[in-house]
Amino acid sequence: MNRIQILLPEGKPKYVRCYDNGGKTLDRYTVVFTGRYTHKTGRAFWYLGMNASPFHGIGQHGETMYKPCDRPGYSHLGRKIDFSQLPDECKEATLNTYTYLWDIQSN
Repeated sequence: MNRIQILLPEGKPKYVRCYDNGGKTLDRYTVVFTGRYTHKTGRAFWYLGMNASPFHGIGQHGETMYKPCDRPGYSHLGRKIDFSQLPDECKEATLNTYTYLWDIQSN
């Protein structure tokens, strides 16, 4: 199995956790990037907060130190959802960041 198949099985990023707060805030969706990539980010853990149109609306990266923003609890981010439940533009924004963090060449 090659690296891309491991990190992106069936095109779905393996090392993300996704949340939907149901529209309580303008940045309704949060994607937390997980795994061992922090050597690339100065030991910071990255996340992406966005609405359904992150390229034309709200799409902002953030970072936390020492632990991901959804640990120890994640209720402040909404309910956990599967990557496949994100709007298409959110999936694209997530994959753009994910491929950067994991040094995956885009097609």
